[in-house]
Amino acid sequence: FMVAGALGAAAIQAFGATEPQVMILLGVANMLFAFLICSRLHVNVLADALSVLYRAVFRMEVRGYENVAKAGTNAIFALNHVSFLDAGLALSLTDSNPVFAIDHSMAQRWWVKPWLHLANAMPLDPTKPMATRTLIHAVQSGHSLVIFPEGRLTVTGSLMKVYDGAGLIAEKSEAFLLPVRIDGLHATPFTRLSSRQVRRRWFPKVTVTILPPVKLDVPKELTGKKRRIAAGAALYTVMSDLIYQTTPTNKTLPEAVIAAAREQGASQIALEDPLTGDFSYKKLLVSAAVLGRKIMPFAREGQAIGILLPTSNVTASVILATATAGRVPAMLNFSAGPGNIRSACRAAKVEAVVTSRKFVTEARLEQVIAAIAETAQVVYLEEMKEKISAWDKMRGLVEWNRPLVRRNPDDPAIILFTSGSEGTPKGVVLSHRNILTNAAQAAARIDFGRNDIAFNVLPLFHSFGLTAGLVLPLVWGLRTYLYPTPLHYRIIPVLVYNTNATLLFGTDTFLAGYAKNANAYDFRSLRYVLAGAERVKDATRMLWMEKFGLRILEGYGVTETSPALAFNTPMFNKFGTVGRMLPGIETRLEPVPGIADGARLFVKGANIMLGYLRAENPGVLEPLSGGWYDTGDIVSIDSEGFVTIRGRAKRFAKIGGEMVSLAAVEALAASLWPAAAIAAVAMPDPKKGEKIILVTTQPDASRQVLLDHIRHCGATELMIPAQIKIAANIPLLGSGKTDYPAVSKLVAEQPEMERLLLSSR
Repeated sequence: FMVAGALGAAAIQAFGATEPQVMILLGVANMLFAFLICSRLHVNVLADALSVLYRAVFRMEVRGYENVAKAGTNAIFALNHVSFLDAGLALSLTDSNPVFAIDHSMAQRWWVKPWLHLANAMPLDPTKPMATRTLIHAVQSGHSLVIFPEGRLTVTGSLMKVYDGAGLIAEKSEAFLLPVRIDGLHATPFTRLSSRQVRRRWFPKVTVTILPPVKLDVPKELTGKKRRIAAGAALYTVMSDLIYQTTPTNKTLPEAVIAAAREQGASQIALEDPLTGDFSYKKLLVSAAVLGRKIMPFAREGQAIGILLPTSNVTASVILATATAGRVPAMLNFSAGPGNIRSACRAAKVEAVVTSRKFVTEARLEQVIAAIAETAQVVYLEEMKEKISAWDKMRGLVEWNRPLVRRNPDDPAIILFTSGSEGTPKGVVLSHRNILTNAAQAAARIDFGRNDIAFNVLPLFHSFGLTAGLVLPLVWGLRTYLYPTPLHYRIIPVLVYNTNATLLFGTDTFLAGYAKNANAYDFRSLRYVLAGAERVKDATRMLWMEKFGLRILEGYGVTETSPALAFNTPMFNKFGTVGRMLPGIETRLEPVPGIADGARLFVKGANIMLGYLRAENPGVLEPLSGGWYDTGDIVSIDSEGFVTIRGRAKRFAKIGGEMVSLAAVEALAASLWPAAAIAAVAMPDPKKGEKIILVTTQPDASRQVLLDHIRHCGATELMIPAQIKIAANIPLLGSGKTDYPAVSKLVAEQPEMERLLLSSR
């Protein structure tokens, strides 16, 4: 250290070196000093020197260090790999001389070889099984092991592929695994991330979190390749849980966006739309601060304010403004009709609704506004804008980097409303922690970063559009393009092409429409196409694969869970399923009489809503009992953890005492008529209890043809519809899902619909 100090002083005197340069010089000098000593002394000296260096230069903070002792002497340290400085940091955490499992290709680098002499390093070569066996033997002999399961430095900033060999070492050695997350070193120049992917700094604060030790859970009956794959999957689950558990969610939405602005840079573009152009983080937050002051008089702190606006920068600003003002945005579904919207306002005790005259005129919502005006004040943005003074703008420039009103993470943040697909909409109250937790759960499974551009056409009154399409990109630094309607099938593919979007959110209905109208090159920039809200048809999936070479990653969620529960990922994807459950979610399956292949799904976790609001009991929160939420879905979960949706519990027809899934009937009909819209509903039947009515837009639909197809597929004849009705279109909700109450009403009111084909049974 004396030598390093002398070198630093000489640099300042002779070269006029800046403070960062001196710090780097001091670090290099200390490293060299430790290198010389450790060539003669015990490796612990190097570990101590590195610990001092990281704490001095990067203000390193280690959380959960007590877990190291719990794991025993032969623990396996599993770290995420973010920079070239990770190995030194890992060594600084240990008290013994650990074995380093280092990637074979990295071990051949000339500048790496000298350091291998200081540490007990063993190259890990996926092509040589003996290397894996050697590492297993080392752990079994009592040595601790440091391993980077990804095998290489991240080039996305997120968790990448986890090698099966790393999982096999942890499973075969039967040692405790210590999940360790390094946060901060990814922002240094010593990474593979480009300046577009991360805002680089020389000396960011580094936080190291060590979770309690775990052992991999791999079924003992598996052998050979299956066991190796299962071990890799188990290790991936541990590492993704690590990312989720160490992502901070103890803040409010405004605080999370402000933190993102500090991390990404206030001038970083956050949002873009076709009307107002680019919104930087600062512009968004200044706008929210200014509007927040204007919104405050319309409701008390903690009270709901209705928002009736399309997907746009302005809507995002109004949502953030309402939240920073300590009020709760109640997102009204403008496609739900006057009656449902009035019921939603009554349930949430909304006394003021923010909207836009231009939007009301263009969307022809005059009847909706008249219904709202009966019980609540209608506030127009155009009038609010006229009242904004120069003083208001100056005040916003001062207040943009802190919430106007402090709220707690577990306070209500957003009120959404159920789709009404099975009755009157209920208010779903989500806390700040609920939404940020769900965003963290998604971020732990999909690799995306600052270099990505999200394209969101989904309405912000829909939980998928709000959390996945707005909140997640905002708090993780992704640029987001917001488009006001998902129904412009010809325009949207061109906009995706022009914006170079890499992530697209949609439903099966919308994605099918885009694919049919898009040029084969329009989606060249997309990395991920994420689908939810309704089942993805095989025809849609094949069209995207054949025309664009893109997999649709299907997911599953409900409004009450903020919304995501499971989805497929590039690493774990199985067609026909909705993927694996996200980290931090407990599941419980309860058998349903009459249904053999599936059970009713209950879930529990930090992303589950605070409770319901009902129009029958306005403003009174109905919390969940014991924290468990009944999804109402019948699902099956296979040995690999993939979830298959069998149908809604309410969407089963009871025919002759047997339960028949209406979703399965729709899937069979869709495989026969892939280009048609299809909906199956159950209606009363005096002989068999219920009967299935199939409504389709297929002009030549025939019950006999469908009967032959069902028999060919080997399905039970109970799935044959009693009637097939041909309609010009199938009623849809604003989210793109089928409006089943409207379909049932259509069937009930028009028993002799054009070209009705009666059953002969």
